Amino acid sequence: MKKIIRFFREYRQLGWVVVSVLAALVLDLAGKDTLAHWVLGISAVVNVVPLVWGMIKDLRNGTYGVDILAATAIITSVLLGEYWAGMIIVLMLTGGEALEDYAGRRAKSELTALLDRAPTKAHLLKGRKTVDVKASEVRASDKLVIRPGELVPVDGVILEGTASFDESSLTGESLPGVKNIGDEILSGSINLDGVITVRATRSAEDSQYEQIIKLVRSAQASKAPFVRLADRYSIPFTLIAFTIGFTAWALSGEVIRFLEVLVVATPCPLILGAPIALISGMSRSAKHGIIIKTGAALEQLAAVRTMGFDKTGTLTKGQPEVDKLNTYSGFSTSEVLALAAALEQNSNHVLAKAILGKAAAEKIKIPKAKKVQELAGNGLSAHVQGKDVLVGRLGLMQHNNIRLPKGFKPATVQQTAAFVAINGRLAGVITFKDEVRAESQHTLQQLRTLGISHILMVTGDNKATAEAIAKQLSIQEVVAEALPADKIRAVENVQDRPVGFVGDGVNDAPVLAASDVGIALGARGSTAASESADVVIMLDNVGQVAVGVEIAKRTLYIAKQSIWIGIAISVGLMFIFATGRFRPVYGALLQEVVDVIVIFNALRAHGSWRKSRIPLKPQSATN
Repeated sequence: MKKIIRFFREYRQLGWVVVSVLAALVLDLAGKDTLAHWVLGISAVVNVVPLVWGMIKDLRNGTYGVDILAATAIITSVLLGEYWAGMIIVLMLTGGEALEDYAGRRAKSELTALLDRAPTKAHLLKGRKTVDVKASEVRASDKLVIRPGELVPVDGVILEGTASFDESSLTGESLPGVKNIGDEILSGSINLDGVITVRATRSAEDSQYEQIIKLVRSAQASKAPFVRLADRYSIPFTLIAFTIGFTAWALSGEVIRFLEVLVVATPCPLILGAPIALISGMSRSAKHGIIIKTGAALEQLAAVRTMGFDKTGTLTKGQPEVDKLNTYSGFSTSEVLALAAALEQNSNHVLAKAILGKAAAEKIKIPKAKKVQELAGNGLSAHVQGKDVLVGRLGLMQHNNIRLPKGFKPATVQQTAAFVAINGRLAGVITFKDEVRAESQHTLQQLRTLGISHILMVTGDNKATAEAIAKQLSIQEVVAEALPADKIRAVENVQDRPVGFVGDGVNDAPVLAASDVGIALGARGSTAASESADVVIMLDNVGQVAVGVEIAKRTLYIAKQSIWIGIAISVGLMFIFATGRFRPVYGALLQEVVDVIVIFNALRAHGSWRKSRIPLKPQSATN
């Protein structure tokens, strides 16, 4: 009972309509027909006035929809004394609006849950004491204590302790993961079972959860342009309804036939089907870690025929690894690697991590470096075990007049490389590779299955590396060594549109904004890319691109299907009621049944009533 009262408090117009209907019903049963008809007539007129006024404003703005059918049916009902039929149409319209809003809220439950669970407090560690502060006051490098059952307030790295974390609201992964010292944890995840100390790596404003909240608010605030599709269908639908109604009137000479047709032509099925399906589809995508910001983006994603991809960090892991180590001048592999790692311990460069990772894998003891200097972005110099060591670009070697081995040709080194010099001689060249993501090949195959006929790769990397990756992934078109402006031109030159583009870096932000649908890998990608994109994938898994396309296509299919179901049933009922064998009130009641059918069909976009062509369960991030 409390739920019913709360429902009618939220939807007061519907509440007054229900009260009017019940009052008229009581009066009718008491034998006071005239008074009952007055109640119904006045209530119908009161409710049709805002409908007519809104229709007039729409016509002035150059827009029109199916409201004209509902308004005509209500007015005709009152004029012909069919008060119950008119009131049922009013009840259908107000009830339909309330049901649409309720279904929309239910469909967006996964989105609003993110907002409800936003971290608000943090335990700041000051010396040996903890002080409770607002999460918004935490800054990078602050030390925090997080206890069991608490939300992680900001992104951070574990300094002490071990615990299991529920990251389902961030990644869609239902199973908790164990985090140890040195592991990164994300804001918004839940500490399940251990007390840990962490160092904040970002402020609350820049943390993962806050980025998701911003995207969710954008998605919730958007109005799906696809709703206008129902109005485009409404033009022929309205003409058909009036044609059948006037024809029945003309042939029979009975104006009641006109009303009998119009009461089954009221437009709730058209009005409800598309928006409910779209909201449901956007909510479903959020369950899989895919934030679709607008209904227009969902519609475009479903229609994409060309998909462009950045290479580094998108189709590849974005984490370079040592590929080969060639040595010269009599130096051994272990010696060169040990001395290079000694210098790279002092660098945060991504290639330094690769060298240190290789040294660790080879179990090489790294000596201590002295007098380490960073040389203007070209590399490092230091003194190690009595030797002068340089590690860096070829330009650094040339600038320091490093002797190159006889016959060595720098031009033959086409991969990204670090040159190592010891005591004035080139001792080794370390080349790197960026491995293709495990899921990339399968993702491209699935996109082709989903009807995306044209796939291209656009990257700022060198041509040789780009073509090698493209060949591995069976991508026919490659644009390499592309600056941000070149990427935009590559997308603009695509003939087979709409075109989507998938990227993750700051340099991808312009092309994501320029594409018909920009898709950002937001898990490790830049904030600029996420803000520029229409779709943001919150998992570090490019495979979710295919999942998003599948959901978008199915959602659009269900939206159109819902509209056509409503039209087909309504047109069939028009012909039946044009015979004059059924009273208008029965037609009004049948339209309520049609509404329910259309709404339930539209809500199918929120779940899966058939086997999907691709697995929709979120996959764990592949590194």
